Amino acid sequence: MSSLVLAIDIRNTHTRLGLAADGVLAAQWSLGTDAGCTPDEAVAAVAGFFDAVACGLAPIEPGAALEGNDLPSQAPLADGAIIASVFPSLTEVWVEAARRLTGTRPLTVGPGLKSGLKMGFSDPASVGADRVAEMVAAKSAWGAPVLVVDLGTSTTFELLDREGSFKGGIIAPGMRLGAAALASGAAQLPSVELRAPRALLGRTTAEAMQSGIVMGEVARIDGLIEMIWADAGYATPVVLTGRGAEAIAALMRHEASVDQTLGLRGLVELYGLNRR
Repeated sequence: MSSLVLAIDIRNTHTRLGLAADGVLAAQWSLGTDAGCTPDEAVAAVAGFFDAVACGLAPIEPGAALEGNDLPSQAPLADGAIIASVFPSLTEVWVEAARRLTGTRPLTVGPGLKSGLKMGFSDPASVGADRVAEMVAAKSAWGAPVLVVDLGTSTTFELLDREGSFKGGIIAPGMRLGAAALASGAAQLPSVELRAPRALLGRTTAEAMQSGIVMGEVARIDGLIEMIWADAGYATPVVLTGRGAEAIAALMRHEASVDQTLGLRGLVELYGLNRR
């Protein structure tokens, strides 16, 4: 039977669950982050994820060696777990759930956990756990230097320099945050679907907002890539992840890879690094 590891990536709006078999991410699942979630509810969510994997309803990563009969029928459901959380009030909720699911206390990404990264950052402890996991996976897949752009509640940029050190980053409001601010802050502006407009210059208010939000995000990412490269003195591979990354990458001037498993794969790698 495969060695199974549960990876839990808690973000502001979504929580991603991953299941790794023998150190390779095999399946993933996404659910809305609930500030009122209890350990019982978290356990139920993971149990539902495992059921979905067993029934072939959860996305299985290409090349993953995972069969339905590899999954335990009762607890412990995995040999261990690792958690990255940007939602402090939920961290212990999921720690308790993971302990019940695996029979052991999970690893949590933070101070004291080995990452294999050099942190050229004034306060390494303040770097978000999700960003650490993404950089670990990006370095493993693309080497160094590499620039990671995450499209979430915030749009973040992380640069690993030629020596593999975290050079620094940029944090800006994300598209959905910008759209919500427009709709709530201007009495006559509606909520709009976030998609590329048919033309750059909108002929309706909704189209104009879509252009400003979506194409504005594309221009911001392209522009900041140029500024980051100029500051570093060299170009890098660019990796996009997060909601809408595929659509944004298709509109950008710069070539960018899209990897929606980046954070979960980074967690699996961190687990292996710290359990040896």
